[in-house]
Amino acid sequence: MAHKKGVGSSKNGRDSNPQYLGVKKYGGQKVLAGNIIIRQRGTRIHKGENVGIGNDYTIFSLIEGFVKYETKKTGRKFVSVYPDRI
Repeated sequence: MAHKKGVGSSKNGRDSNPQYLGVKKYGGQKVLAGNIIIRQRGTRIHKGENVGIGNDYTIFSLIEGFVKYETKKTGRKFVSVYPDRI
């Protein structure tokens, strides 16, 4: 008679890697072009000047410069990169 071997723990044992979200570069820090500034889910912080946004809402620098976080009147938070420290 056909018979399956008991497989208890071998069906478990799968786990995904952590997502490592959050702010990677803070205000006033120097960044190079391509440096990741924020990894996020959705646009909690929006892109400002001289930054790009990836498919997974990762915000990254397009130029070398300094990071600046700003809040507009609408209450939205933005992050920009400027060539000179402001």
